[in-house]
Amino acid sequence: MPLASPCKEVVLPDLLLITDNLRHAGWLVRGLDNPNVCRLYDLYDVHLPSGRPSLIVSDVKDLTSDALVRLRRCLDAVHGQGVPHILLVHGHAARAEVQAQLLGAEPVPVAKALRLLPTWVRERAGHVPLEPISASARRHASEAGRYLDAVFFSGETLTPNLADTGTEIVAKAIHEVGIADWVRAVRRFDNMTHQHILLVAGLSAAFGCALGLNPSDQHHLAKAALLHDVGKTRIPAAILNKPGRLDPDELQVMRTHAAIGHAMLANSGFDAATLAVVRSHHEMLDGSGYPDGLRDWEIPDRVRLVTISDIYAALIERRPYKSAMSEAAALAIIESMAGRLDADLVRAFRPVADAFDAAAMGATA
Repeated sequence: MPLASPCKEVVLPDLLLITDNLRHAGWLVRGLDNPNVCRLYDLYDVHLPSGRPSLIVSDVKDLTSDALVRLRRCLDAVHGQGVPHILLVHGHAARAEVQAQLLGAEPVPVAKALRLLPTWVRERAGHVPLEPISASARRHASEAGRYLDAVFFSGETLTPNLADTGTEIVAKAIHEVGIADWVRAVRRFDNMTHQHILLVAGLSAAFGCALGLNPSDQHHLAKAALLHDVGKTRIPAAILNKPGRLDPDELQVMRTHAAIGHAMLANSGFDAATLAVVRSHHEMLDGSGYPDGLRDWEIPDRVRLVTISDIYAALIERRPYKSAMSEAAALAIIESMAGRLDADLVRAFRPVADAFDAAAMGATA
């Protein structure tokens, strides 16, 4: 593809790709729906870039001290503070993590970027922001992701003590960075199951706090939410990780996860209230849910709480086949589900959703 001179750009595209190898960068952007939304900039150009992009990607294979200085100058020239910045990792991951922190960037392996770059650009064009997140939120989310890999997806037998450890990771993150930053950090995960589990756990932890539950009840609510989709670890990967919508047969298999999760934990020392959440978080008050078609009083309060967090999380998640819904639109859908969800608890959930608006106002003040 022809590479326009970066210093002659007049219309600012969504993506600024800063590189030390224009040929490699051109290869990166070939998969974009519209390559014209990307402006390529040579790190060693004598002219600095201008304007303020919506997303910056740094593709610098050899991040020497000189390259870091040049990259910082480029970021300053385009008012890069507060703009989402992705640093492609070519070599040593630990060193890239440090460099990314110095630059206020998110380190992403090149192979992963090749898969996700078109999605990132589409999200920008579709007005779904790839929000800047704090280093603290990234750290907490990374720790939680590693926990899921080590405990949920390793084949290890889940015990209440192991679940308590994960719950404390989430609770500490919500306490230190807040629900808005937690959601921003977790939504960066490309593993949809990890993303969803941690979104629901974080939202439930914030929900328990908004309800004024005592510390013990808050912990048990967040713990149940963390475990709610454990049965998905036994769903075939081809269905669990399918990049598009499930067909009816696949959906039927996916819906077995609730009963599977319950069976996985039933004889491992978990209390009945937690097991009820794992089995029944897709039940609806009108009896239209699954797997047991429970109605009204048959659905415990803790299940009702996690169900609200679960549906809200699914609405605000980014998927390969759909954009993330805004928090306000997701709340409106939750509120419209009268007769299926507990209306009093939905009203009580509003402060959790309002936290996103407050965070957005603070970011633009």
